[in-house]
Amino acid sequence: MVQARDVEDAAARQKQIDDWLPITSARNAKWWYSAFHNVTAMVGAGVLSLPYAMSELGWGPGVAIMILSWIITLYTLWQMVEMHEMVPGKRFDRYHELGQHAFGEKLGLWIVVPQQLVVEVGVNIVYMVTGGKSLEKFHDVICPSCKTIRTSYWIMIFASSHFVLSHLPNFNAISGISLAAAVMSLSYSTIAWGAALHKGVEPNVDYSYKAKTNSGAVFNFFSGLGDVAFAYAGHNVVLEIQATIPSTPEKPSKGPMWKGVIVAYIVVALCYFPVCFVGYWVYGNKIEDNILISLDKPVWLIATANMFVVVHVIGSYQVFAMGVFDMIETFLVKKMNFTPSFALRFVTRTTYVAFTMIIGIAIPFFSGLLGFFGGFAFAPTTYFLPCVMWLSIYKPKRFSLSWCMNWLCIILGVTLMILAPIGALRNIILQAKTYKFFS
Repeated sequence: MVQARDVEDAAARQKQIDDWLPITSARNAKWWYSAFHNVTAMVGAGVLSLPYAMSELGWGPGVAIMILSWIITLYTLWQMVEMHEMVPGKRFDRYHELGQHAFGEKLGLWIVVPQQLVVEVGVNIVYMVTGGKSLEKFHDVICPSCKTIRTSYWIMIFASSHFVLSHLPNFNAISGISLAAAVMSLSYSTIAWGAALHKGVEPNVDYSYKAKTNSGAVFNFFSGLGDVAFAYAGHNVVLEIQATIPSTPEKPSKGPMWKGVIVAYIVVALCYFPVCFVGYWVYGNKIEDNILISLDKPVWLIATANMFVVVHVIGSYQVFAMGVFDMIETFLVKKMNFTPSFALRFVTRTTYVAFTMIIGIAIPFFSGLLGFFGGFAFAPTTYFLPCVMWLSIYKPKRFSLSWCMNWLCIILGVTLMILAPIGALRNIILQAKTYKFFS
């Protein structure tokens, strides 16, 4: 009798915790929520550097890699959506829960959590810097004669919005911000390629590699690979987004989720391909690493695009931070036995936002470093970890279509994971002399 009551008490406490945690507290999302959450997670401000990546890759390889990446990541995303409820009566609400099912309790945690944290925390720090720098660009474009303000202060201004927004409890609560961010990403992408197209091809455009030596061209090629890999890094929050969709045995969550993913991927294609190909076509290898810098006129349009980037990055920060908040809060409540409360949430989330802000201010060149560290985490979580899980769980027959496709993705993903950090490390070495702490 006592044992039965203990089990009931434990189940009741577990339910109370799940009802409080950000990922599992609200399961009433519609399919279109998943569409704009996925767009917000996937389309980073990195889309603006895709034409520069093209200049490092060249026309043939560049087009092939962009399209291949789109297909492979859509396939791995489909796998994750399918695996979310493959055990009847159970939902894998978090990436690491799926990892634990595939690789075992301990190993699954150690494989997935460090990579997921590198991606989510890394992206949040980069977005702090991107948001601050976009605000700074907006200010400098609108008022060129005004006194310049240090980037550090702009990052603080940008962070102030997150000290408020990060207290929204779960994914459904940030759906409005996420929708605005998704609309903004489509808007500034359209401004970027539309303005470039309007300007027309530069008079003496050159599509050859910028590097004068073969080794330089090869290293730049690796760096371009890394840029493309990071453009497709939305998989880290896919299961967490799917966890917010209601599910019954008759109507599993994968139906609405997949519908949302398809819409999201069409939007991703509309953002990425025109910016990437039109930007490179217009400017050739003279393209800047941010296409908005190459477009210096008209002033009002560039200012608007930078403001759109700010709004989008606010939404993206929240989507990626939600996964981190969930990890921290789960650890504190389940392992450290803290009581779920507003005070606990307030302290942890404020501390996290402050941490990402301070790192962003201290290391404003963080995105350069992320190319190196991220290469080890972006490529696996997006390109081949879902395939490894699929092979380990479903065990498809050798040389069947599923087996061949998964192994192909794994080989391409591992190649990317090895080559991208090499290019990024060389960039860090070349640019190290321009890096300034607390600039």
